[in-house]
Amino acid sequence: MSNELIFLLSFLIFICFILALDLGLLHKKSDKISLKQAGLMSFFVVSLAIGFYFVLTSYGHLLHGIDSIEKLQKVINAHHHPVKIIPGDLESSIALYNHNLGLEYLTGYLVEYALSVDNIFVIVLVFTAFGVAPRNYHRVLFWGILGAILMRFVFIFVGAALIAKFSWIMYLFGGFLVFTGIKMFWSRNEEEEIDSKNHPVVKFANKYFNVHHSFVGNKFFITIDGIKKITPLFLVLIIIEFTDLIFAVDSIPAIFSVTKDAYVVFFSNIFAIIGLRSMFFLLAGIIDKFRFLKIGLAALLTFIGLKMLFHIYLEEWGFTTTDSLIIIISILGLSIFTSLLFPEKKKDRKPTIKLNEDDDNY
Repeated sequence: MSNELIFLLSFLIFICFILALDLGLLHKKSDKISLKQAGLMSFFVVSLAIGFYFVLTSYGHLLHGIDSIEKLQKVINAHHHPVKIIPGDLESSIALYNHNLGLEYLTGYLVEYALSVDNIFVIVLVFTAFGVAPRNYHRVLFWGILGAILMRFVFIFVGAALIAKFSWIMYLFGGFLVFTGIKMFWSRNEEEEIDSKNHPVVKFANKYFNVHHSFVGNKFFITIDGIKKITPLFLVLIIIEFTDLIFAVDSIPAIFSVTKDAYVVFFSNIFAIIGLRSMFFLLAGIIDKFRFLKIGLAALLTFIGLKMLFHIYLEEWGFTTTDSLIIIISILGLSIFTSLLFPEKKKDRKPTIKLNEDDDNY
């Protein structure tokens, strides 16, 4: 068994343990999640993500089984790491490699975590449009995140294989991200709406499946007169999975601009995704206060796209992973700071989801 497979399986077992802990111990009942619970879970997940950074900075070389200068150089060349080995000094060269690997992971995690905020905007709209009861948010988000992990696994490793075989794909991804960033900037003030009656997923389900048009507690399926039917809660789950699929088209190429190591991309992606659920409960009621965050995310996508388009020149100029991390933190920090410094007038604010509502209408 290869080092990569051992590392990956150990990571997946660890993630399954976290999800099982979340589902089995923290939420045995389908109760509403309080801000305190969400805050504690967010702190726990972020702490684990940061802890994994230190794991990589200490033992990252074990991921690819690096045990010689030759193997180290091969891995650096394969994944285009901006690391220069020290001839004849394996220990110091590995230390440099591990430090860079940790920075790539941390930068990728930050990018994915930031882009997940935009996902929360849409999740709020979906829950509001379908009238999902707050006590069912956790159930939908839990299974939604589980599905997202499976989809990201496929996308990331297929994407890595394509990039390794066709280097020009990086330019395609870069151009797409620049386009997406500019589009996000120009459409930042447009009202987003979810039509619960005419959404493509709803229309498809009504055409090809038996759909029950009322919520039944926290059930995804219900059997009536011997006929198994889909409940609206399951439709909401599918719509959220569909939404994540769309967002993955932006976020995964964005992280490939930071690192070409598919395993590092996967690790950073998954830690950000499992933190999405708790982040939702923290931000759902106040997300409208960050009025300039859309501009920040647009600038972030544009920067990452330009970095992919001009990566050869940036490497020649000595542009490092640390430089990327500083710019990304600056963009996000500035957008959050200006949002708090210049808050939107109350009368102009968009309505946000209320976590104490308990409706079951559809």
